[in-house]
Amino acid sequence: MNIAVFSSHGGSGLQAIIDACESGHLNAKVCAVISNNSGSFALQRARNSNIAAYHFSSKTIKDADELQLAIMETLQKHDAKVIFLAGYLKKLDQMVLKAYEGHIYNIHPSLLPKYGGKGMYGIHVHTAVLAANEKETGITIHRVNSEYDSGEIIAQRKVPVHEGDTPEILAARVLKQEHIFIVETLAAILNNEHNPD
Repeated sequence: MNIAVFSSHGGSGLQAIIDACESGHLNAKVCAVISNNSGSFALQRARNSNIAAYHFSSKTIKDADELQLAIMETLQKHDAKVIFLAGYLKKLDQMVLKAYEGHIYNIHPSLLPKYGGKGMYGIHVHTAVLAANEKETGITIHRVNSEYDSGEIIAQRKVPVHEGDTPEILAARVLKQEHIFIVETLAAILNNEHNPD
């Protein structure tokens, strides 16, 4: 199964997917990596593993329709069957959403529907969790639709919040679980356990 991974920054989730494909834990391959950030380390991670890496943003293609068409053509060129958003901070266009409906997944660092929506990503999520004195947080993998973090929830994993946690400490604890959870959930998706059809 060909997976296209979209990532905006460090790409540690991408690396977990690449490693799982290379080790045989996932019966799949990362066929392309797309980032909206030219400085994203995710692009370097892709190149390190000889995976096609693409930077698509308004800096590379000014016209919005042409930009979406370029992304679609890239996905088709690499025969992507599944799209996984691993820390991708840009909203997907309707063209991609429609073409891959039911086969686009995102990982989010909270137990949705709590702490989701526009602007709720990364350290902002963990700061909000601590401000609300939550005793637990977690990770959600969900299908992607046209609204931030509102698609069908596929799987969740709880992560405890400890007394004295800072947003950074909590982020590190959640991230450690994310890498395991991505692989487990993708394996279930590839085995048709969450098949939308």
